[in-house]
Amino acid sequence: MPEAVIVAVARTPIGKANKGSLVDVDAFQLARTAVTAVIERAGLPAADIDDLVLAESLQGGGVIARYVAVEAGLPHIPGMADNRHCAAGLSALQIAAGSIRSGMDRVVVAGGTESLSSMPQTLKSTPASARDYRRWMSPSHPETPGAPAFDMSVTVGENTARLAGISRADADHWALHSHLRAARSIADGHFAAEIVPVDLPGGGVFDTDEHPRAGSTAESLAGLRLLHPELDGAVITAGNAAGLNDAAAAVAVVSDDYARAHGLTPLARIVSWASVGVEPERTGLAPALAVPKALDRAGMKVSDIDLFEINEAFTTVAVACGRALGLDHDRVNVNGSGCGLGHPIAATGARMAVTMIGELRRRGRNLGCVSMCAGGGMGSAMVLEII
Repeated sequence: MPEAVIVAVARTPIGKANKGSLVDVDAFQLARTAVTAVIERAGLPAADIDDLVLAESLQGGGVIARYVAVEAGLPHIPGMADNRHCAAGLSALQIAAGSIRSGMDRVVVAGGTESLSSMPQTLKSTPASARDYRRWMSPSHPETPGAPAFDMSVTVGENTARLAGISRADADHWALHSHLRAARSIADGHFAAEIVPVDLPGGGVFDTDEHPRAGSTAESLAGLRLLHPELDGAVITAGNAAGLNDAAAAVAVVSDDYARAHGLTPLARIVSWASVGVEPERTGLAPALAVPKALDRAGMKVSDIDLFEINEAFTTVAVACGRALGLDHDRVNVNGSGCGLGHPIAATGARMAVTMIGELRRRGRNLGCVSMCAGGGMGSAMVLEII
């Protein structure tokens, strides 16, 4: 069976949605920027690319991957859209790796793109006969009092805190470290090699993640109001939740025999992956199930892994799953995650893989695991090995 290896990575900087530098850059342009950069960095002949798989979560349908392929002058590449909500970018890499390991494809570019700044607003009348159109979003699970379909601060954030016994201080402590770690990594240039700058419509270039708050303090986080003060033991604030963000990320995945034949040096091997489903109210605990499943498929255990990233849709997720897996904080989210660095939904999983590869290589370490929960009661994880 061929191995699936990553030979190039690229991501845009992460912008603040609605008020940041990428407010006028849509998901199509973000995707094109990341995809064309990764093809160039890999040195891939266009004719050799079998497919382009891009996650898109809140962009209204269509197939951005196909649009980008045509716009980039690559009409022979069919293009595929995938959506597993927050885990969609990671699923795109899984689809690419599975196609390559099965022997069906040899070269696939995969990633994700999200522009919350320019996401379309959908109208729907329920019932249709009423013709009473209101703003509408497709739910990821049936609405229940314990798991609202449109308020993840309860369904994921607060439920995870309640189920895992996480305090406001626990959530804020993790948030503080997420922001400070992300800010330090930016200042130290850790992301410079992975980032491709974005040309802005009004002129100028955006090249640095702008979400982290380097001036965060325990006091400033503690002073933020609760999102749901009516709930007993509530812990979630804007400070310990993920940001609303814009970005895209992409990787070039090829078979190991293709890499050898074309003189390409692999950055990492996609070792294994797994996805799980849980009850929607337990969404935030899903990574604690997905990680062991992915590790078991790799014949590994938690102690074998050098670095983890557990996406901080809310910091309660990282705290709860880190505890469940027995992880030390100093090897989890070392560059920050969704709370500090930002969470451009469909792009995040691919962004995590890109950053994990860079961090492992920077540290001279070998094994990393990236994981995340996803709306509706899902979780996903992937094991990466530097080679």
